Amino acid sequence: MDTRQPGRETIAAIAARHRVPAERVRPAHPGVANHVFLLGEELVLRIPRTPAFVPDLRKEVEVIPAARAVGVRTPAVVAFDDSRSLLDLPYLVLVRTPGADLAQLDRAETEAGQVFQQVGRELAKLHRLTASRAAELPSVPADDAGEDPRDLVGRLRAEGHLDRDAARWLTGWFDRLATHLPPDPPHVLVHGDIAPQNLLVAPASATLTGIVDWGDAQWADPAVEFAKIPLRGVPAMLDGYRQGLGHGVPGAADRWEARILWHHLVWALTRLRDSAARPDHRHWSAPPASRLLNLLRFFASAPPAPWADLG
Repeated sequence: MDTRQPGRETIAAIAARHRVPAERVRPAHPGVANHVFLLGEELVLRIPRTPAFVPDLRKEVEVIPAARAVGVRTPAVVAFDDSRSLLDLPYLVLVRTPGADLAQLDRAETEAGQVFQQVGRELAKLHRLTASRAAELPSVPADDAGEDPRDLVGRLRAEGHLDRDAARWLTGWFDRLATHLPPDPPHVLVHGDIAPQNLLVAPASATLTGIVDWGDAQWADPAVEFAKIPLRGVPAMLDGYRQGLGHGVPGAADRWEARILWHHLVWALTRLRDSAARPDHRHWSAPPASRLLNLLRFFASAPPAPWADLG
């Protein structure tokens, strides 16, 4: 994979197009998909790390205006350049949202919970965009449900990742959760990567200033949106989400915890099959055992109802 850093002269030339002098350009935390640069105090430049990530950038150009139109706090698109006149890849310039990402701030759990509650309210706005709008966002794919996780448990057992008793216990856990799942969950527009590093927060307060990085957006079960937040933060986020939904909005509220736990457990087990350490990745779930340990920590800390009954 070619992830070469774009040259300084090239970045300076892009900055100049937006009347930002070269000395006011500096790199920001890179993502998995993009190189990121701050152009002065008001703009952000995103360049795909490889051609494979170009479709995600195009998707962002479509999704961001749609999200902003329903009131989601996310920075506006300033320019999308696919002329290849300065780079052999397209690039995206966005308005810079003030604040630092939640992963950098390492807030106390109470303050983080306040942020997650605000995020939940923002997602309630976003999820009003249903798959009936798919024709308006042609770059956004639909999530396929994937395999039954009980088949995944069987493969993990056959490959030696699980012993027989653990496989039987996990299968039983999925069987119990399955009784709470809707047979045909609605598909809505999901951000797809709601994680601490993509949540911008005012450093002096626990105020959410913006949600960034829309490259993983898709049409999917809204419950999947909660799968990249540590499980300890999910009750607050779900509380905010329910507040945002308000009354009269269908949602089978009593099933949400089971649906979310289903996704967390599936992703934790999937990570067992890919045990490579990723020290260069900032997200909390990068270490191979993080998701399983997060589940253990959550259920060992006397979670609120109805979570304890789902364990």
